[in-house]
Amino acid sequence: MTATRETDAPATPRQADRGPSPRWSLAELLPPALVLALGILLLLPGHGLWFDELFTAEVGRRPLGEILAAIRDGEGVTSYLAGVPPSYNAPYYVVVHAWMSVPGLGSDTALRVLSLVATAGGLALATRAVARLGGTATGVLAGLLMAAGPLLLQQSVEARSYGLAVLATGATALGLVRWLQEPPRGLLLLGLAGAGMGLAHWYAVTVLAAFVVAAVVLRGRRALPVVLVGAAAALPVGLLVGVNLLNGTGSRNAEHLRDTDGRLLGYAVEAWAGGRTPLLWLVVGLAVVGAVRGTRELRVLGLAWTCVPLLLLVGAELLRPVYHPRYLLAGLLGLAVLAAVGALAVPRVGRAPLAAVLLVCALLASTPLLDREPRERADDLVRALAAAQVAGEPVVAADQRSAIGLDHYVRVLAPRLRADLVLPPDDAPADADRVWLVRRLIDGVPEPTDDDEILRAAGLRLGDEQDFRGTQTRLVLQRWEAGT
Repeated sequence: MTATRETDAPATPRQADRGPSPRWSLAELLPPALVLALGILLLLPGHGLWFDELFTAEVGRRPLGEILAAIRDGEGVTSYLAGVPPSYNAPYYVVVHAWMSVPGLGSDTALRVLSLVATAGGLALATRAVARLGGTATGVLAGLLMAAGPLLLQQSVEARSYGLAVLATGATALGLVRWLQEPPRGLLLLGLAGAGMGLAHWYAVTVLAAFVVAAVVLRGRRALPVVLVGAAAALPVGLLVGVNLLNGTGSRNAEHLRDTDGRLLGYAVEAWAGGRTPLLWLVVGLAVVGAVRGTRELRVLGLAWTCVPLLLLVGAELLRPVYHPRYLLAGLLGLAVLAAVGALAVPRVGRAPLAAVLLVCALLASTPLLDREPRERADDLVRALAAAQVAGEPVVAADQRSAIGLDHYVRVLAPRLRADLVLPPDDAPADADRVWLVRRLIDGVPEPTDDDEILRAAGLRLGDEQDFRGTQTRLVLQRWEAGT
């Protein structure tokens, strides 16, 4: 009798469904290394924080109990932020609080480094996920395209929640791939990271839905565990949305969302590529090739990752505006997967040159970020103020944006100004011979406040004005004096 060898046995359905699962390679560290290197270059100029980042710093430094109470009640953490509670992306502020509690990690740069490190971790996990399905070359190229993409690179160095959203997205993708190849492994990671996606940013829930759709398409009824875990992972963000609706902040910030008049898909791809650059056309063309010629599992994953979030938002736009470029970041990572698959699906002789051209185009599209100007210059304004103001002369913030920048950088750069600082809702004093007024200009016109009338009634006149123009906010420092 001849014994039947194990290798001659027919493949089970589970074995037949498995795609390539290469061993981990050092090459998979290239994408996180690239985003770290590029991120460090972007951080070197040391630009000051802008309003959204200043909000992160202001909330994160508060006691944890105060942060949680503000989230629950929909209230601001300071007088001038009374109408701006930390209810959106609330868990992010808890993470920031823990980060800032570590000695040496409370600086502006440290806040941005948190986002950069999280982004690098997310790209490492996403690279591993794609490599397990399509091979090391495909995974590394997809990761490098993500790392060099202008939209991701810009958000990776801002003190906001997008780095954590990328980290959770990469972990969720890896959990899904593990489940596809070795069920039930990966379900726990998929559930925990999937919950983290939505808690990091609400829009990332659309990507969680995309991963569930991919599982159903690939495994049919056997995907029921993924469906159930995905539904459970969506519950925390659903509860967070409910809290915001109950505390009255559910529609706040809606004015920042644009109506694209049905052109959301085109705007989204433009945002990912940094505008109408050669990268845009090359990525779209290769994504089509990848969607047609890639292996089944990679095609389905890439298509679901890219298309499901965009289609969900296109449907939501029928009810209200939903578009903001950076809000789509987690979903647009799938475009890099499809483009990488397409570049490596051409005849072998053209793969390396095409991959190189694709990566060079991505890097060239991101080079303008290296010369970017500061979005806000509250730090420069406080330095100028500290050099000119005499102790006892009131320093007045006329509006919310001026107040948060002035409050933060007085604390960081010029603590001696604290005794003379006047923040909203307090108005400018009417009994001083000289007053320094900090305000924001909107389309060249000061944001309306009561301070002008108060100062004029006190006999003061505008004597001098310094302009601190940023790409996001334009601040001015005014000196009001008697008898001018």
